[in-house]
Amino acid sequence: MENPLNALGYQVLNASLREQAASPEDISKFSRRGFLLVAASLSSCTAATPLAQVPKTAAAVKTTANPGYRTPSVQGSARRNPDMTLDSDFSKNSGITFTRVPVAGKFIAITFDDGPHPQNTPRLLDMLRARNIKATFYVIGRSVDLYPQVVRRTVAEGHEMGNHSQTHRLLSKLGDEALRQEMSRCREAIARAAGVQPRTMRPPYGGLLQRQRELIHAEFGYPTILWSCDPLDWKRPGPSVVSSRILAGTSAGGIVLAHDLHSQTVDAMPAALDGLLSRGFKFVTVSQLIAMKSAAPTAQAAVTPS
Repeated sequence: MENPLNALGYQVLNASLREQAASPEDISKFSRRGFLLVAASLSSCTAATPLAQVPKTAAAVKTTANPGYRTPSVQGSARRNPDMTLDSDFSKNSGITFTRVPVAGKFIAITFDDGPHPQNTPRLLDMLRARNIKATFYVIGRSVDLYPQVVRRTVAEGHEMGNHSQTHRLLSKLGDEALRQEMSRCREAIARAAGVQPRTMRPPYGGLLQRQRELIHAEFGYPTILWSCDPLDWKRPGPSVVSSRILAGTSAGGIVLAHDLHSQTVDAMPAALDGLLSRGFKFVTVSQLIAMKSAAPTAQAAVTPS
């Protein structure tokens, strides 16, 4: 059953987007605590769900890999990413931190943070499916536990799952054991939901010390994935602004940051995706992008300084 706080939060957000926000008299009826809870549920880079706790004893979901999945052909005018058979196995020596990956060709990776969201993520998946685009989703473990069916669909349609921590805390403020717990609990949530393991991680807010990146890389095998294009969609500037920023900021080997938590971001995707396809960009997952670098000994990954 959906958390009623979520439903209330999404109703408020949707109303504001339609410029039909509640009257001041209605808003005044919220208690201070209620208002803060709604605001927290809608804040940038937070889990789509909220405060509900999932029992640690929740039964694991058994799923199997579906290597035979192919995106069905789509009737209509949407541009389509070309069919490609690409390696996603990259060497652990490829690098510890990536903001972009120099590659031969106009390959890019588009990534979505802070999901899964029960309404926005399925709508986004429809858009990606229509265009034969495979993306990388950096999910929050507690939201995965609440919406495992969304994660199962995401994996079944060929997208990649990434570790975005269990509770979306600022990891640079945590001790080593708490950091390990954030990584391992999210990894286990993804495995329970869809039977797959994440291969990369993205720290919430991009906040992770170099020492912590090295620890995660050594113990979990995850390179830290940041981004080369940030449309600041979490500020909700409007779909047209988000799409124009993505089009202006994307270049070959780039990693695009977006958030499927926000409906405006999903609204921006058709224009952004079609615009990038029309410019000759080809979409791959983050692991595939890194593997391209791994296969080219002369290419060097862009690694952020410590």
